[in-house]
Amino acid sequence: MKYTLSIIKADVGGFVGHSDVHPALREECEECLAKAKKDGLIIDCCRGEVGDDIAMIMTHDKGLESEEIHKFAWDTFTKMTEAAKKYGQYGAGQDLLVDAFSGNLKGMGPGFAEMTFEERPSEPIIVYLADKTEPGAWNMPLYKIFADPFNTIGLVIDPNMHEGFRFEVDDLIDERKIVFSLPEEMYDMLALIGSPSRYVIKQIFRKDSDEPVAATSTQRLFLMAGRYVGKDDPVMAVRCQSGLPAVGEALEPFSFPHVVAGWMRGSHHGPLMPVGFKDDTPTRFDGPPRVVAMGFQLKDGMLVGPRDMFADISYDNARRLALDAADFLRRHGPFEPHRLPQEEMEYTTMPSIMKKLKDRFESA
Repeated sequence: MKYTLSIIKADVGGFVGHSDVHPALREECEECLAKAKKDGLIIDCCRGEVGDDIAMIMTHDKGLESEEIHKFAWDTFTKMTEAAKKYGQYGAGQDLLVDAFSGNLKGMGPGFAEMTFEERPSEPIIVYLADKTEPGAWNMPLYKIFADPFNTIGLVIDPNMHEGFRFEVDDLIDERKIVFSLPEEMYDMLALIGSPSRYVIKQIFRKDSDEPVAATSTQRLFLMAGRYVGKDDPVMAVRCQSGLPAVGEALEPFSFPHVVAGWMRGSHHGPLMPVGFKDDTPTRFDGPPRVVAMGFQLKDGMLVGPRDMFADISYDNARRLALDAADFLRRHGPFEPHRLPQEEMEYTTMPSIMKKLKDRFESA
């Protein structure tokens, strides 16, 4: 049977600052999810979080961008926002950019990643949640998982993977997309996804069908709001095993804490640190950026899990390297490459500063 997996997340209030989620918000979320499951709207569900973001992980039979599912998520985030306001949480409702729901969550603030697929006899899925970074943070890991034989040996020795995969890449500025077939178009795709602030891997498909094997959230809040409203805090789902990358291959890219955009005020570069659930609360300079991995086995639409996939000592070196990189970058203070380049600072105070100084510039 085909099921839809929906991961819908938002920042509706931070405790304290941007570091964590208040227990009252967790309680509100879980009550809403339990009611939706009891009422038959969804088949199964799980609450996830990282930093100050809450994610609802749901299975259902309503298909992609279902108005029922998206409205439920919007209503739940609205209720959580009220709880956040009651307890004076920071940035209450900051990811809710409009006043009323209108069909689906596109352009409304919350991020979502969804895919519909035929459930296999054994269906391992990893759900990744990141905080203090942007959607392009998934580009390098996804390339490694589904295209790099030095990461994923299955691309070489598994006959079911040897032909490669198809990648949908979205241009977030001009709102267009292109589908690449890898490995034959690898270099063309790399020319784009190496600029993750603009070009983002949205979905990955099997070559022999249109069945999705990975999906990400690509919503960028500042592009929707026209102003700085916080980080984008993306989510991602990756299916594993049986003709797809093994679980270990899907996790291996995060053994290298690659540098991503985000961190403090969404305006700095920093290492993406893989952490267990207990360490998902960023506080140092509101960071550094971090990612958690929730492992599930899907069975008859039920989410068996989650298992904390990064609560493993074999990622200690990655965390140590991330902390060393954080030290190195922080010493740059307001200078690049720690601070983002000026063209990516459009939605901060930079425009007002440049306006203030424009009449003082002279020919050099």
